[in-house]
Amino acid sequence: MTTGILLSCLVVFVTHTLEAVTGFGCTVLALPFVTALLGIKDGVIALTVIAWLLAAYFAVTKWKQIDFRQYFIIAGCMLLGLPVGIYLFRTVNMANLKRMLAVFICIVSAWQLFRLFTKQKPEGKLSRLRRSMYYLILVTGGIVHGMFSSGGPFVVLYSSKMIRDKGSFRATMCLLWTTLNLIIITGYTVSHSFNAENGKIIACFIPFLLAGIFTGEKIHNKINTHFFSILVFSILLLTGITMLISG
Repeated sequence: MTTGILLSCLVVFVTHTLEAVTGFGCTVLALPFVTALLGIKDGVIALTVIAWLLAAYFAVTKWKQIDFRQYFIIAGCMLLGLPVGIYLFRTVNMANLKRMLAVFICIVSAWQLFRLFTKQKPEGKLSRLRRSMYYLILVTGGIVHGMFSSGGPFVVLYSSKMIRDKGSFRATMCLLWTTLNLIIITGYTVSHSFNAENGKIIACFIPFLLAGIFTGEKIHNKINTHFFSILVFSILLLTGITMLISG
């Protein structure tokens, strides 16, 4: 095992432990490090497959905790924005737009952390106008996913308001990532992108993925809802900072 693969395995363990706790964040956090160590193509393919395996595991084993109503709302809104994002990917300056999105994510997540640490009361039932604004956030997430394949932060902003139970939040997010990554993996298969090298990397990652799932499950079961919310927005803030640095 080369040094690059070994270091990437450690990154996989840490980031996939975090996703096993919260239900999101592994790919966007691991991507800058793994692609720097292993190359963009092999790194992206390996992380996509590993993230799909993790998400599929929780989608299957926590099936009863999935909020299917919210899942279909999220998936439907994101599919509305996806074609727009794919079009913008070909026509706009991506670097500047990515920085703006990263700053937005940092500001929103920092504000939510401030609310949590100062123990402000959670928002009550959302008005129709506020609910419509959150739907627009999901459509924006679809646009961002079409441009950068990283619309997850916008999904988390919505889901953290609409899905209060930590187990349901994680299970629903994992079903969404299972769906989206399966589409991407199908594309890799059709385009014959898989080869012996990224197959070897995936095989090396799997033991560290399993260790991350085991560790993350233990942590998830022990933390309370308030700390879970703090962890969710801390990872979201870290995601925004990672997007800024890597952009």
